[in-house]
Amino acid sequence: MSTVAARTAIPPVFSTGGFARIAKAVLVVAALVVALEVIVTVFGIRPYYLPRPSAIAMAIAAAPQAYLAGLWRTFLETALGFVAGSLFGVGVAIVFHRWTMLKDLFFPLFVVSQTIPVIAFGAIVVLWFGNTLFAKAVISFYISFLPVTVNTMLGFSSVDDRQIALMRSFGAGDGQILRRIYLPAALPQIFVALKLASSLALVGAIVGEWFGDTTGLGVLLLQAMYNENVVGIWATIVASAALGMALYGLVSYCERRIVFWGNEQ
Repeated sequence: MSTVAARTAIPPVFSTGGFARIAKAVLVVAALVVALEVIVTVFGIRPYYLPRPSAIAMAIAAAPQAYLAGLWRTFLETALGFVAGSLFGVGVAIVFHRWTMLKDLFFPLFVVSQTIPVIAFGAIVVLWFGNTLFAKAVISFYISFLPVTVNTMLGFSSVDDRQIALMRSFGAGDGQILRRIYLPAALPQIFVALKLASSLALVGAIVGEWFGDTTGLGVLLLQAMYNENVVGIWATIVASAALGMALYGLVSYCERRIVFWGNEQ
């Protein structure tokens, strides 16, 4: 096999550029952890305010099953709400773009709905559906769909009318124009919203677990708070941050693979 063929046979995810980005991120995180460990130790910061990273790592290592189970449950709730919210957001944006009367009628209601505190909305959802995975996913869905809707409509508005006229001159229908013009033009804006929505969906899942559950990162956080376990609180924060970064990184990877022309600019 030639050198060119060997290079093309390597999946993009294992490319040199991908390894370089991952290695750089790992080194930066490791440097920050070491620096924080040194700062806390040298300045004698009390664990009540900021525990040493090594203490946080030992707390996680002392109960790995609890944190793994919590990560998995919260991930499922977040993923279900995020996927549903993203699909719903794009679908609603298409409907609003096609029928502006519906946009004028319902879009203000969507905006007003987001002024309801997620705590209040979560309490209602849990009363309706109980302490189930579905209820937590609904809360994640609630706070993640609107950014996708808004950014998708913003992407649609960037399309040049002359492009639409040219497509229609070749006999293209509304469906073809949507697939070939509007959606590709809106993809960069959609992925900006998806990155934000992934974080919001995680927040919604954790907040939903505060209303009562047996597992999840929100449950671990509440237990640590009730026990005044500062190290446990920070351990849960670290686990939540790791999950949030993983979701953000997954969306970013999909963006690089799908919106490939953005990397060429």
